[in-house]
Amino acid sequence: MFVDLRSDTVTLPTPEMREAMYRAEVGDDVYGEDPTINRLQEMAAEITGKEAALFVPTGTMGNAIAILTHAGRGQSVIVGSESHIYHYEAGGASSLGGAPMYVVPTLSSGMLDLERLRDGIAGQEDVHVAPTGLICVENTHNRCGGTVLTVEQLESIASITHEHSIPLHMDGARIFNAAVALRIPVSELVRPVDSLMFCLSKGLSAPVGSMLVGSKEFIGRAMRTRKMLGGGMRQAGFIAAAGIVALENMVARLAEDHARCKRLAQGLMDMPQIEVNLDTVMTNMVIFRVLDTNQQPLNSEETERFLLAAREQGILMGQLGSGRVRAVTHYGIEDDHISATLHGIRQALRDITVA
Repeated sequence: MFVDLRSDTVTLPTPEMREAMYRAEVGDDVYGEDPTINRLQEMAAEITGKEAALFVPTGTMGNAIAILTHAGRGQSVIVGSESHIYHYEAGGASSLGGAPMYVVPTLSSGMLDLERLRDGIAGQEDVHVAPTGLICVENTHNRCGGTVLTVEQLESIASITHEHSIPLHMDGARIFNAAVALRIPVSELVRPVDSLMFCLSKGLSAPVGSMLVGSKEFIGRAMRTRKMLGGGMRQAGFIAAAGIVALENMVARLAEDHARCKRLAQGLMDMPQIEVNLDTVMTNMVIFRVLDTNQQPLNSEETERFLLAAREQGILMGQLGSGRVRAVTHYGIEDDHISATLHGIRQALRDITVA
């Protein structure tokens, strides 16, 4: 039996979700006739304070739809250097939409470097440069360890984008984690952005699906983009039913994941061979490094040896590259799993020997 901390994508649907899926009323969503899809979309728009919403199969597709809908061919998309869109979404904006990515530095907090952001915005005047069509932010920020951007930080970015009449899209795969951590309604947190993608299949524990929200006009155009990408599904209400349960029942409990993650991080701090920054543990992720006997961080290959040793102890975690280990708490991880994880990591550290 493994304690799986690789990601919150490994969550399993709750009993209530399974029952709702079994009993879901469905229709053909491409015709707009699936009542469960329609209800989920209405809920998503209402809870985020946006005009309309669109159900999509995955978060990656949701971000791709947003980028292709906002930015035209030959327009650049500004993304952070540590963003999920840049690192993990197969270059969809550039490959599918002909929109090159312009990368600005991501600060350790997950915030974009505002000075570099301003410098990166291009208009139509210079024929040598692709004009900026979209700016993207991420909240919570995956590669920064689940850090949270506040309303004030988002407003500072939005003021720049809107000054240049450029839309602002948020990769909010875990936006409910951010809102719970800040103890504010998600609608308040996403107010500064023009569009938002959030996942139902991570901390909210639905088996499949993400939502794209924005203005009615934007979502109307996004529906065409979704169809072009093959994301128009038929009787998808069976999986949307789980998303409804997720929004109704699974948001508040995210605080439990955050508390367990903090406990995990505090336990790791007590281990001399572990380097972790407790200040960045804001939601359900902790990123740490393993140190050798000279208190130097292990490289990627050596870190893989540690992860294999941890796996032998029944603990699954992942590497973000450069020797950084990520552990993610989620639905299904209880207090005893945190205790087992700390015990397993201590044993794994004893099992590896790095000079």
